[in-house]
Amino acid sequence: MVERSEVDENKRATLRRFAVLGAATPLAKFRDDGESGESEARDAIAGYVATTPGAHFSKVRDDLKLGTGEAQHHLRQLLEAGVVESRRDGDYRRFYPAEQFSSFEQVALGYLRRDTPRGMLVELLRDPSATGSDLADALDVSRPTVSKYAADLEDAGLLDREDGYAVRNPETVITLLVRYADSFGETAATFAAEADGFISFDP
Repeated sequence: MVERSEVDENKRATLRRFAVLGAATPLAKFRDDGESGESEARDAIAGYVATTPGAHFSKVRDDLKLGTGEAQHHLRQLLEAGVVESRRDGDYRRFYPAEQFSSFEQVALGYLRRDTPRGMLVELLRDPSATGSDLADALDVSRPTVSKYAADLEDAGLLDREDGYAVRNPETVITLLVRYADSFGETAATFAAEADGFISFDP
């Protein structure tokens, strides 16, 4: 059985790790030195959102080991202070550092936070000629699943299905994948290591 003190210390260690990153955000204007615990939690959320843009509420709460009310309280303060901003994505509300991403980038980050759409985009960036069947085999999902997500990605402006499948604004998508690879998992990290071969430079 895990002791309560051990749980609390794990939470504090997690908050401290992300609070170091969050301390660089414009939080000083409403930080209250008399509430260091609250400041640390807000800093941690700001740091987490900076390194994991597009994360939805439950992921922010769970990864930082916060209670639902606690996370809601601090996110509301960060939103009101203009430190973070949010975007509705279906059933989710996703969070981003304020004024850092275009609408397209926010949408792209939201889909890159989903396993199957991210896998599809990575496979298509690796092999633009990949078919729906190729994607289904590579990702170990059904062909109808690929079709469903392809339609979603097209509606979101991330995929063109006019002649096969083609990622729209591929260099922007690659940049996001590389910049936040660690927060997307092993497949993205592997892709990031190979990314130089997928970016063309035309001076």
